[in-house]
Amino acid sequence: MGPLAKAFLPELIDFRRTVHRNPELSFREHRTTDRIMARLQAAGLDPVRLEHTGCYVDIGRGPLAVALRADIDALPIQEDTGLEFSSVNDGVMHACGHDIHQTVMLGAALTLADVDSSAPLARSVRVIFQPAEEKLPGGALTVIRQGVLEGVPRAFALHCEPKVDVGQVGTRIGSITSAADTIKLSVRGRGGHTSRPHLTEDLIFAMSQIAINVPAVMSRNIDVRSGVLVAWGQIEAGVAPNAIPAHGYLAGTMRCLDADAWYRSGDLLDRVVGQVAAPYGVEVDVEHIRGVPPVVNTETETTMLENAARAELGEDSVVLVEQSMGGEDFAWMLQEVPGSMMRLGTRTPGGRTYDLHQADYVADERAIECGIRVMAATALRAIQHELRTR
Repeated sequence: MGPLAKAFLPELIDFRRTVHRNPELSFREHRTTDRIMARLQAAGLDPVRLEHTGCYVDIGRGPLAVALRADIDALPIQEDTGLEFSSVNDGVMHACGHDIHQTVMLGAALTLADVDSSAPLARSVRVIFQPAEEKLPGGALTVIRQGVLEGVPRAFALHCEPKVDVGQVGTRIGSITSAADTIKLSVRGRGGHTSRPHLTEDLIFAMSQIAINVPAVMSRNIDVRSGVLVAWGQIEAGVAPNAIPAHGYLAGTMRCLDADAWYRSGDLLDRVVGQVAAPYGVEVDVEHIRGVPPVVNTETETTMLENAARAELGEDSVVLVEQSMGGEDFAWMLQEVPGSMMRLGTRTPGGRTYDLHQADYVADERAIECGIRVMAATALRAIQHELRTR
């Protein structure tokens, strides 16, 4: 794949920089979609626009063998990288690498189209440019609802990994990301004077016990290997130091590495919150907003991806990555079909380790060629797998 990928690289670097300079938020990726479709059409392909934003394109002949998926939306973050192609959209930035993701998959589509023009592919590859990964429960559900996965035997995706060097990819069989839900608790009680807490439901004290003990009790009621994590990001109550308030609010996330435990966690959360709050007499309304399940990589597809990476990038190019507690809506697609997500190394060897979702995140653009080669080679292996087994 190397020579074919390299032929497109200068153009794709420009494409990536244009996308990075002009980021768009979830379900607003209109110009981003237009750019992708225009380039696919220029290659003689027939992309299909999805409802509102996003698109997909089929390459090859015959039944589908595989889908490759990229997400295309940006985050509401003010960029602070100092790059000459920094975002011109105030308060919006590609801080999670989706500009890299879509550029890689565009490159993979162009590469596979070149292969198909000289040696027709015996099965088809569907490349999906998905909107709104950052908006829970995720744009993947809208893609599925539109039937884009119908007839797809397996699916692959990638995600930038700033802890892994360029030239390497990270993989893992099983859960590679976490389920991610939002929790909102509204707490009520009789307000009063801080000199007489015994005449009130001491709301602040009750909220402090909920904040501390709900995560602890949850972790003792679900197998620790499930990786359940409850963490609060927002606690609000009160307006004066000598007044016990009548209303309070807690919000946070619940994450889980095991899909079965994730499905069971909702009823358990309601019960635990009620038990913790009961001694203090407060009333609590629990709003549990389901986000995404964990991304669970299947063994066959992960092996397929790893073999493609080793063939393209070298025997030492595949590393085992830790499970991420972040959420990723590609998980919904893997509820429908088997597949695997790899982590694409974006760290300059010997350079700084950045973090995703941060205003200063910078990706080494050499990762683009690596991603194209691995994704295109994986698609070809999926075609060969279909020819052998169907």
